Amino acid sequence: MFDSNSALISAFSMLLTGDREVWSAIGVSFSVSLRAILIASPPAIAMAFLLAYKTFPGRRLVLTITNTLMSVPAVVVGLTVYLALSKNGIAADLRLLYTQPAMIIGQVIICFPLLVAMAHATFVAGDKLAYETARTLGAKRIPAMLTVFLELRFGLLAAVIAGFSRIIAEIGCSMMVGGNILDHTRNIPTAIALETSKGEFAMGVALGIVLLSLTMLLNVLLAMFQGDGQ
Repeated sequence: MFDSNSALISAFSMLLTGDREVWSAIGVSFSVSLRAILIASPPAIAMAFLLAYKTFPGRRLVLTITNTLMSVPAVVVGLTVYLALSKNGIAADLRLLYTQPAMIIGQVIICFPLLVAMAHATFVAGDKLAYETARTLGAKRIPAMLTVFLELRFGLLAAVIAGFSRIIAEIGCSMMVGGNILDHTRNIPTAIALETSKGEFAMGVALGIVLLSLTMLLNVLLAMFQGDGQ
């Protein structure tokens, strides 16, 4: 029978004593998700800037596709990446299936549309005169863009935090392309799924505490940045 008090005590004990499997999953989660958000953020923000400040054929279509991709379940992204990297897939020669790079690819695809949408909303809500003024004063395109980024930094940081929060907790993609391999691709969500399915609730609770604490921290930071951005 499941004893919630015993599981909770054991969970805190695992966290405080440095249980290897618990902290391995935590390390993999942060390693993969931090790299994914760092890879996805620059092109996503640049794309959002172009969508907000430039007019070109197909712009509305790109926005529609981006908004549509935001609602695609992580497991569908995982299936797509799995098929591409599997033995008969178009990227089979890369031999990335069941590796951290495969997980990173999946998480980049998951968070990219969200980053674009949130950054685009930030640029649209901002004062477009900042870019135009910088260009009028003789600034080249890149310095002018950086001026806008600095002006809207709180909103852009909020987008990055939201994107990271989205991928650190996803399980479908990580399970499919990572394979849930101990000390290699087993992250917090996949470890929780595995351990609870085996009846090891203490480890699941320990990892759940970490994930819940991280989510709360990210939401507090998100609220702070949104408030400062106003």
